[in-house]
Amino acid sequence: MEAYRDQYAKLFNNGKNVIVLGVSVDADTTLASWARDQQTPLLYASDVGQKVGKLYGATSGALDDRSLFIIDPAGRIVKRMQPFNALSQAAYADLEAAVQQTLPER
Repeated sequence: MEAYRDQYAKLFNNGKNVIVLGVSVDADTTLASWARDQQTPLLYASDVGQKVGKLYGATSGALDDRSLFIIDPAGRIVKRMQPFNALSQAAYADLEAAVQQTLPER
């Protein structure tokens, strides 16, 4: 998540017309503490029972996979990145392009 934080302005239009929501199996108190310590502008949701992860096919055993879903303003999933390769710069470029396609014309 540090990469998302560090590239937030570039990847996510500095939060303008973009909402980034990280979903984790960690407890909400753990996520809140971690987000505060990391000073991240992202939002987090706790999915301890993996209900959301299972609905979106983003689970693998006891953990959620590193999956990304780009959702347009109408609520449609326009891109799935499963699994997301957090070590690949090409994956971040692909993510940025997908986000930019969902933004309103300027």
